[in-house]
Parts: sequence; structure tokens; C-alpha cells
Amino acid sequence: MHQDQKTVTKNPYIIAWALGLIFYLLEYAIRSAPSVMIPELSVAFTTNTANVGAIIGMYYLTYSVTSLVAGIALDKAGAKYPLTIGTIVVGLGCVVFAISSHYTGYAGRLLQGAGSAMAFPACVYLASRAFSPRKLATAIGATQCLGMLGGSAGQFLVGPAIKNGMSLPFFWIGIGILVIGIGIFILFITPAEKTELATHKEDSGLLTPYKIVFSNVQSYLCGAISGLLFAPTTVFAMTWGVAFFQKDRHMDFQSATLVSAFVAMGWVLGCPLMGWIADKIGRRKPVLIGGAIMMILSLLQLLYLPELYPAYISTFLLGVASGAAMIPYSVIKESNPDKVKGSATGAINFLTFGVTSLLGPLFSYLYGNTLQTVTDQEAHFRGAGMFWIICIGVSIILALILKETGQKANN
Repeated sequence: MHQDQKTVTKNPYIIAWALGLIFYLLEYAIRSAPSVMIPELSVAFTTNTANVGAIIGMYYLTYSVTSLVAGIALDKAGAKYPLTIGTIVVGLGCVVFAISSHYTGYAGRLLQGAGSAMAFPACVYLASRAFSPRKLATAIGATQCLGMLGGSAGQFLVGPAIKNGMSLPFFWIGIGILVIGIGIFILFITPAEKTELATHKEDSGLLTPYKIVFSNVQSYLCGAISGLLFAPTTVFAMTWGVAFFQKDRHMDFQSATLVSAFVAMGWVLGCPLMGWIADKIGRRKPVLIGGAIMMILSLLQLLYLPELYPAYISTFLLGVASGAAMIPYSVIKESNPDKVKGSATGAINFLTFGVTSLLGPLFSYLYGNTLQTVTDQEAHFRGAGMFWIICIGVSIILALILKETGQKANN
């Protein structure tokens, strides 16, 4: 009887987690979709492709900052209201983005990033209440996989739809309404929890968990490493990939979209695979460094030996290897006390996408800005690829400094 009651109690959390997964899938599609509509956005916003890249990159600015708020909100208030608010903010951001204006483009992406920051931490929070500890890692892996599927769909499915006549306002308003609808379901399905604000001692402030996390050097190393490994997929593949493969490698739109989308498909396999290997061997650093080296090798092959095998295999392998970027999410939790693990997730999201929001404009200035005017297109493509190889190389150096936290760390 007790077990049945326990199952009934957890059922609402399982349903809420499933709805959170749908939101996470959609927000990843929203994150990546602009990459297949850069020419159309240039016309809609009456600006050049470099400025469109800057507008798209605004997503990561608010995503990183709001990640800190997400960690506190979930620790203090549970998932019901923070996740609902996140979905509504993303939905409104999509509707605003549909308005053909340079300024509404910026505003829409800022709103999308702010609301999306709630998705992954909330799904992890709900999964921890819906599943037993032995199933939690699988649930988190499934969460990340669905996000990557959304990222792939945002390119692979949306690209052809736009080319076949779907208008930008129709897409953005439609997906905005869909996300808001998911938010309404989340509001009614997710169980309400007693907030911890009233039960905490007065000397335990809202920012106390972050004081603990940010006083730990390991936290900064985790955020920097994860950001440097994330950026080649989020900035290059999900933002600029289609345009670069079209212009510099002379691919048609469908081929360029397929090649870029396979990075996210690789993530679907790479995230759980890298995590499983790290758990299996009881060490984090070898898998982290090995994944980074594999990323470099994949990029070098794509840049200098493109005839070795098709580009979509290169980008798929890049995506698989970049699954190592999730390992620092485990390391930061293992490097900080149990009582701040929720805030540790918010902190690493902040640091990871803070790095991304800095690298995005820099890459846009150095390479995106010259995409339309460059004469030596192959050299331009290789230069852009070397930019990311250098970033990955820096992450390897930082990973060597990182303290091992796996089960066999002291062996």
C-alpha cells in the first residue's frame, strides 16, 4: 500500500517532467532555427548577415544570466511557477521575434534566452523527484537527448519548410503559441511545493549557495571548459553552419542544413555515451580530454581532408565528441556540497553560456562579417574552423588543471 501511494505521489512529477521535456525540445528548436533563415531574417530586419548573427547571439546573453536566477528559483520555490513563467517568456519572445524590426529581433531573442534558461534545470529538478536515484542519470540523459533532437529539428525540418514558402511570422507566432500552451499544462499538472523561503534561517540569504559555488576554483574551470566545448556546436553549427557550408563550401541549402543538423544528432548519442563511459571507468578527465581531442580531429578532417568521407559524417562525429561538454556538469556537482547542487547547475549554465555569449560576437566579427565578401572561400572556412580548434585546445589545457572527481579519483 505504501509503495502504491508512493507511485501515485510521483506520477504528477513524471507527467510534469514529460511536459518539461517537450518544452526543452521546443526551446532547443527555437535556439537553432534562425541558422536556416539568416537570408530571410536579413531581409525582415533590413540588415546584413553579421548583424543578424549578433541578434541571434543575444539568446545566449540572457540565457547565461537567467541561469543563476533559475537555480535559486528552483531551490526556493520548486518547479511549478518558475517553469511556467519560463515557457510564457519564451513564447512571448517568439511572438515578438516575428515582428519585422531590428529592435524587436533583439528583444525577442533576449526573451527567448531568458525563458529557456529554466528548461534544463527544471527538468533535472523534476526528474530527481520523479525517479529513484539509480534511474536519475538515465532520465537526465534522456532530457539532454530530447534537447538535441529539438536542435536538429530546428534546422533539419524548419529549413525546408522556410524554403518551401512558410513565412517567418507564421513559424515564430505558431511555435510561440505552442510553447505558451505547454506552459499552461505545466501550471496545472506540476505539483505545488512549500517554498523554502519561509523555513530558511534569516542568516541564510538567497545568494548564499552561489557564494559557496563561486568561491570554488573548480566551478570556474568547469564553466570555462564546458563553454569552450559547447561553443563550436552552439555558435558555429547551430548559428552559422548552414551559411558557411553554403558560401564557403558551395553546398546547396538542403545539403548545408543536413550537415549542420548532424552535429545535434551526434549530441543525441554523445551525451549519454560520454557520461556512461565516465561512470564506467570511474574517471571524468580522461573522457573529457579524449572527447575534446576527438572534436579537434573531426574538425581537422573537415577542414583539410574533406574528401575522406562525407561532411555529415564529420559533423556527426564532432557532435558525438562534443557530448564531453556535459561532463563538467557532473564535476561541478561533485566538487561542491550537496546543499548547493541545484545552484551549481545554475552556476555552470551561467558560466558556460557566458563564454558562448562572448565567443559568438567575436566569431561573428572575425568571420561572419566577411562571409559575403571574402574571395578565398576555402581559406576563410579553414580560418573559421581553426578558431574553434584553438578554443577546444584551451579547454584541454584547463581540463589538465581540473581536479578529478570520479569514483576512482584517489586510486
